[in-house]
Amino acid sequence: MNLSRFGQLLAQDSPIVQLMEDLGEALSRNPDLLFLGGGNPAQVPAAQQCFQQHLQAITQDPTAAAALVGVYPAPQGDDRTLRAVAGFLSRECGWSVSEANIAIVSGSQLAFFILFNLFGGPDGAGSSRQVLLPLVPEYLGYGAQGLSDNFFLTRKPQLRLTQPNRFKYALDTADLAVEERVGAICVSRPTNPSGNLLTATEMEQLLAAARQADVPLLVDLAYGSPFPGLAYQACDNAWRPGAVHVLSLSKLGLPGVRTAIVVADEEVIRYVSRANTIMSLANGNLGPALLERLIASGDLARLGGEVLPDFYRTRRDLLVDLLDKALHGIPYRIHEPEGAFFIWLWLENLPGGSQALYQTLKQQGVLVMAGESFFFGWENIWSHGRECLRLTYCQPPEVLQRAVAIIATEVRRLYSA
Repeated sequence: MNLSRFGQLLAQDSPIVQLMEDLGEALSRNPDLLFLGGGNPAQVPAAQQCFQQHLQAITQDPTAAAALVGVYPAPQGDDRTLRAVAGFLSRECGWSVSEANIAIVSGSQLAFFILFNLFGGPDGAGSSRQVLLPLVPEYLGYGAQGLSDNFFLTRKPQLRLTQPNRFKYALDTADLAVEERVGAICVSRPTNPSGNLLTATEMEQLLAAARQADVPLLVDLAYGSPFPGLAYQACDNAWRPGAVHVLSLSKLGLPGVRTAIVVADEEVIRYVSRANTIMSLANGNLGPALLERLIASGDLARLGGEVLPDFYRTRRDLLVDLLDKALHGIPYRIHEPEGAFFIWLWLENLPGGSQALYQTLKQQGVLVMAGESFFFGWENIWSHGRECLRLTYCQPPEVLQRAVAIIATEVRRLYSA
């Protein structure tokens, strides 16, 4: 079959496709797999109970139930939803935004596909723009979203050893120049996969560099504040003109409703809304309906401020402790786990590399994520990129314990071979 260039890009076997296939394998076809690989949130009892109560309230209200399935929302999102979100961000976060600064999109994956291709790729004047990722490793789901070759320009971070068996990535401030070919800068905060939290100073430097180059700074807040709030230290993600913030309901515990919120200058919101309409006509109504009720009840602030951070912090501490004990004597380091719900494990001089280790562990019933795909080309010139694994701590404690035991056994075998 002859595919167009666009078809070839969408049909390729990309790392995000492999990730979601693993997710389907673990959640449906082979539930006995010890799943430490994907980005599915944990089943947090307090959050699940909250969502169930709001869903029941919607279904028991004839007007709300009819609106849920019987109407198209406006391209930017329902006016009532936009007002609720703007009020929440102004009241709870101090963001200077109105409804005109907000658009609802069917998930942050689609939001970034739209944003990347608004600002990156051929510009119609014979030039091509790139999206700058100023610090890798970065979310692998970005990788196949550009509709042209050499879509991303990426920068190697500084690697700092912080304490025994720990390290942290830092922005290379000596390499912040934004070339003319750059159409946008993108970061996640906290960062998937490493759990890195860019400092306030680093964020200011990035925003200043973006403004000087007259390009937007795209900030992926899928794990950040104000919700789901999975940053384990003070983290202010205040929106300012010139930035584009993307929030999501997925890591709050609602990945199935496919709802993201884009916060940006009014001009950008108009572009996003038009593109979203062309690509998907309209968003689903379930996510916005739940979002309105979560805001009105105060549950959104409560979940992001207390419930979810406390739950995930406990799971994080457990997995870190398990790894420290199981890998004692092995040349390993854990990235300082400052946010999200992953442990980023660096196995120095790992024999065979992380992709081979991923395949071996998969055969042994443990799913992890190999580090290579998060480095956007740097794995070919920086061996560190082939020595890392991403492990989620969203699973129950007994799953984490069994999985770590298998991982440690295999890693010890590799180093002793």
